Amino acid sequence: MLDAVLRRGRTLDSASQGTKLPPADAALAIAIAGETLRRLPDLDALIDSATRQRLPDDSKARMVLRIALAQKIALQTPEHALVATALPLVAGGPRRLVHGVLGTLLRRGVPPIDAPHLPDAVEERWGKAWGEDVLLAARRAIAGRPALDLSFRDDSDAQAFASEHDGKSLAPGHVRLASQSVTKMAGFDEGGWWVQDLASSLPARLMSREPADILDLCAAPGGKTMQLAAAGHRVTALDQSESRLARLRSNLDRTGLRAELVTADALGWEPPRQFDAVLLDAPCSATGTFRRHPEVLYRARPSIIGQSADLQTRLIDRAAKMVRPGGYLIYAVCSLEPQEGEGTLAVFLDRNPGFDIDPPRTGELPDGVTSAPEGWVRVLPGLLEDEGGLDGFFVARLRRD
Repeated sequence: MLDAVLRRGRTLDSASQGTKLPPADAALAIAIAGETLRRLPDLDALIDSATRQRLPDDSKARMVLRIALAQKIALQTPEHALVATALPLVAGGPRRLVHGVLGTLLRRGVPPIDAPHLPDAVEERWGKAWGEDVLLAARRAIAGRPALDLSFRDDSDAQAFASEHDGKSLAPGHVRLASQSVTKMAGFDEGGWWVQDLASSLPARLMSREPADILDLCAAPGGKTMQLAAAGHRVTALDQSESRLARLRSNLDRTGLRAELVTADALGWEPPRQFDAVLLDAPCSATGTFRRHPEVLYRARPSIIGQSADLQTRLIDRAAKMVRPGGYLIYAVCSLEPQEGEGTLAVFLDRNPGFDIDPPRTGELPDGVTSAPEGWVRVLPGLLEDEGGLDGFFVARLRRD
């Protein structure tokens, strides 16, 4: 899995599909790989401190040592178990080297690494864009698994669920719980809620509270579609992935909500009408989700960010034509890259003078989440940190003349 992520650029979810392990073992393997990715630069620094010559980045010895140390630091695996499981992985190879380096590090005492460094390129990019405080907050955020956020159809149900299950509500219709297995939780089968990071819920919170005809572009997996449907809007949800729309259809069936689903490429689709509002949560580098998906920090190279920004520019231009005069366009990305948020929006506004930023109004955003002076919302690491934090996000509401 780690090789697939680091050398072939795959997601951890995709890389884990071919494990062919029993469910419990597969879950453990995914957890180990994830914890390794959360601390990779610091694990490598530890390894380098105990070798005379630097091991190649893609060497089997380095990978096995990373895996062993991640288990020690993040999963508190007993040392004898680390050694017993690490050495067979290099049988017939650098077994003596791995045994020696691991023994040296364990005798020294392995530090906890509570605020691991991010990849060098990310540290440089985010430090320049957002400053040292945000960078330090990002390091703290990646060290642990984030809490579980749920969205509810009705706020009264959310408040009752929070009270009954030791949860915390940070916004209307929201409950935050400790991370746990979703399908075994109360209310899952009944469809009373769905999983959705609080930051991901912000775009739909900026929609009108009056019933409206809304298009959700790039809609799958559908958290925002369900928010909009639960609010009483007429929703058309479009996505080019049939498999992802099937997941959305399943969630709609489970929750008893309704939306018209369309399988199409947003860049080529011809809508039957203009809409009161269009929500475009555009495909992006997804670096804002690094707390849940640490591999994005290794996959989102500058070329990927640039390609994503180009696609977003084409998508937002296309989405704008689908908004009726006087209607709204909400643009969002789960990215911490200014090129994909502020940069894309600046290009759009320069080319589309008929749209203006419409800042959030009182009561539309959760307490502690504020808009920038320009009128958009930029969610950075460190925001609501005492409450468990948020994914990185950029949201802007635009009104068409």
